[in-house]
Amino acid sequence: MRRLLDALYDGAAWLAALFMVALLIAVLLSILGRQFHFNIPGIDAYAGYLMAAAGFLALAHTLKKGEHIRVTLLINALKGGARKGLELWSLGVATLLALLFAFYSCRLAWQSHAFHDISTSNDATPLWIPQLAMALGTMVFAIAFVDELVLELRGQRQQSTSGEALRNE
Repeated sequence: MRRLLDALYDGAAWLAALFMVALLIAVLLSILGRQFHFNIPGIDAYAGYLMAAAGFLALAHTLKKGEHIRVTLLINALKGGARKGLELWSLGVATLLALLFAFYSCRLAWQSHAFHDISTSNDATPLWIPQLAMALGTMVFAIAFVDELVLELRGQRQQSTSGEALRNE
């Protein structure tokens, strides 16, 4: 199960990286279009969709690598049961919020599909298409939080610390 979950997080991260490369290409095409006087309709909107997709799909991998911003002032002052209790409470609340985020993201994509919502930009893209990346990213993010909560409950959670965070403290 651990390998499957890690593959899911890594797959979402690779997909996010792919969207970042596509974003770079879209931005470069937009710049070249301005310089050489050609227009690709909707390129700015597509760049926005790609940026959002990359951000949402990277959430779970970033969480699992310990790169999300954490305010550790209080938790580092606690020891033993109090620290474990605060960790469990924090992970419980974060898991609940992530599950709600995933639910409402999926619901938004479904409603956009059902109501035939389209972009107000000149690209007229059906909105459910770019919203799928948000829904997928938030679902994987919620799975990652459930994973973290279960690992904490079992006492198997590794406290990974970012190298950047260590340099700043």
